Amino acid sequence: MDGVGFLMMLVIGGLAGYIAEKVTGSDHGLFTNIFLGIVGAFALKFVLGLVGIQFQFAGWFFGNLIMGIVGASLLILGWRAIKGRSA
Repeated sequence: MDGVGFLMMLVIGGLAGYIAEKVTGSDHGLFTNIFLGIVGAFALKFVLGLVGIQFQFAGWFFGNLIMGIVGASLLILGWRAIKGRSA
């Protein structure tokens, strides 16, 4: 996550993972939420960069939060598509 320190990365990742968990109707723990929020933000930024889209607010708190929520939601939905609804 651009423009934030390690502690804020954990806070934003946890919040993003929690919101994505609620949006997708999943049930994960705190560490999974943090992981999904951080990895989701990095993965979404990487994929958008591959197709030439730059997210202008990536260094901003809410920009990172939005990237984390969308990325984590996509990871959860992708995992469900691979493994089924039990995830």
